[in-house]
Amino acid sequence: MRRPPAGTVPAALVALPLLALVVRAVADAWRAPDLLPTDLGLRGVRAALSGEAATATGNSALVAAATTALALLVAWPAARVLAERRLRRPGPVLVLLAAPLLVPGYAIGTGLNEWLIRLGVDGTLPAIVLAHLTFAVPYATLVLLGGFGPRLTALEEMAHTAGLAPRRRLLLVTLPAAAPTVAAAALLAFLVSWSDYGTSLAVGAGRPMLPLVLLPFVGTDPQIAASLALVFLAPALVALAVAVRAGRRPL
Repeated sequence: MRRPPAGTVPAALVALPLLALVVRAVADAWRAPDLLPTDLGLRGVRAALSGEAATATGNSALVAAATTALALLVAWPAARVLAERRLRRPGPVLVLLAAPLLVPGYAIGTGLNEWLIRLGVDGTLPAIVLAHLTFAVPYATLVLLGGFGPRLTALEEMAHTAGLAPRRRLLLVTLPAAAPTVAAAALLAFLVSWSDYGTSLAVGAGRPMLPLVLLPFVGTDPQIAASLALVFLAPALVALAVAVRAGRRPL
């Protein structure tokens, strides 16, 4: 008898709440003590994919993509310097880098908002991107630290010895060798920005963002809230599916 894969039970534990969320998203009527909905419909799905919710989803996706790109550009050199031990005392730098992660997002956003108002960019998508970078850059840097080490340095030195120019070393050696770590850092930076509530609330000046639009429906309309929650979870679920598929490929 063939045994089920080792991850079956954990996967089932993760999938069951999501299945309940899917059912709630299509339940037009679901009253206690009924175990199943008495009336099904797509009202919540239509609401989640139109109007202000659709605008908020687009804003969040755009901000998260821009935040991810900028976070990687800033975190790459910082992670290399720290991983290659170019600093005599990296401890204080790491503490300063991680300091924003210890402060609530709304508090940081409130502090940044005054400067954004002075610059005349408050309430804009670029302002929200700048605010999200406060959290995305530390996370991306800490993840990238794991990809820059003696192994990568040795590969780059071999490529240099073989006569590869710096740009070709970057494209043919550094990026392929660090690709899994860069992908993990990009995913984390994206999800940090995608799910940011406090900073978006403080800096966005009422601009619709997915976390801000989702929260009011939790107490007023569970069906729309469930539909928006599925949209909210979509990037993480897609990333999980890609990771599982990649892990099954033969080496």
